[in-house]
Amino acid sequence: MTSLAADAALDERFARLSAEAALFMRDHVLSLVSHDLRSPLNAIHSWAYVLERKLDAGDASAQRALTGIRSGVDQQVKLLEEAVDSTRAQTKTIALSRAPFALRALVERVAGEVRVMLADARHVSLSIVSSLDAETLDGDRERLSQALWTMLTFAVEASAHDGAVTVGSAIDAGHWQVEVTHAMSFAALRNVELPHAFERFACKQATHPREAGRIAWVLALPQRVAMAHGGVLAQSETVDGEKSTLTLRVPLAA
Repeated sequence: MTSLAADAALDERFARLSAEAALFMRDHVLSLVSHDLRSPLNAIHSWAYVLERKLDAGDASAQRALTGIRSGVDQQVKLLEEAVDSTRAQTKTIALSRAPFALRALVERVAGEVRVMLADARHVSLSIVSSLDAETLDGDRERLSQALWTMLTFAVEASAHDGAVTVGSAIDAGHWQVEVTHAMSFAALRNVELPHAFERFACKQATHPREAGRIAWVLALPQRVAMAHGGVLAQSETVDGEKSTLTLRVPLAA
């Protein structure tokens, strides 16, 4: 393959991986919206029944108000079901193409891609710490590659100039565990003059405080891929200037 063809292929893969991350992020946000809106809507619906028992059944104005409240709640729930829940159906379930593959080779390939695609341009070093040799995992190689690419790319974007990202890859109790560590830089995430793979609003959201157990929106793809493999994705607290860790843990076999 010529240099120009190789560059074109790399640019195409960069665009596709960025688009995949954006798709999963969109559906993740829609899922949060659906979940977070249903709780207050359910409360409004319940309080409407409480008011119904308290109000005079002969008070036409009060009864019209209650009817209006219930109708509004029903319309919002229908909107969530038709516009929000149906829209995110594309990533709600992930069909996996399972086959054994070598873990070390995957990590090295993805790390190499991230270096060329983004890390070198942002002057961020990327190193691998692993004792793995020929160990394999029975899973979807491409989906796990996408997950790791998203984790590494986010860590690079969240690192300051001359920062360092470390990838730790190991086998632990029948699981493949990957830890991506870096020093969090809010300024780097928000700097629009630097090259980015992720959308500006996603980078900004990643600097906001998170509720317990929730991840930055941009990490939705790794989370869904981990869950599809029976694993988990964890993100440590993000404090500007402090060490931050992303951990992917997936069983070696289904």
